[in-house]
Amino acid sequence: MANVNGVRETAQNEGEIEGTAPDPSTVTSEQASGQDQSVPDNGSLQLQEELKDLNEKYLRLAADFDNYRKRTERDIDTHIRYAIEKFAVELIEVIDNFDRAITSQNSGAREGLEQISKLFQTFLEQRGITPVVSVGEKFNPAEHEAVVCIPSEQEEGMVIEEFCKGYRMHDKIVRCAKVAVSKGKE
Repeated sequence: MANVNGVRETAQNEGEIEGTAPDPSTVTSEQASGQDQSVPDNGSLQLQEELKDLNEKYLRLAADFDNYRKRTERDIDTHIRYAIEKFAVELIEVIDNFDRAITSQNSGAREGLEQISKLFQTFLEQRGITPVVSVGEKFNPAEHEAVVCIPSEQEEGMVIEEFCKGYRMHDKIVRCAKVAVSKGKE
């Protein structure tokens, strides 16, 4: 008799211990046909391999779909975030005209225009559109468009004058600032 994992098996069920033959009344049909349960046949091995392959394909497909879903959500968020970009650029042109009118000599109209300009600036800031700070900053081609290079007391490559403001929508430049850049001392 053998004792494996606390289960007691009899010599009759094992049929091989001490050369005794199993009791014919306890022999199963698999034992009678010579098939052993511990060794699967070729068909079941193929089915197991096919099941394993299909399971792997399913897992890959599920992961691909999850990645696609996340990428689509991210693209939609980005699209929504920048959907008003064209509108913002057109609105910026209006603000430029207001700024030009403010710098004119007519003081009565100037006060009203300043209030309108502040309202526009507030409107833009609420939608994530902010002006790019240029004067006194190092020239950055991603944010600035150099219109002219002027010799000055400042070091070379510094923005010394801004002709037209640049604007950023969230983290993207929607219009570069038109600036004058220092050549340095000559």
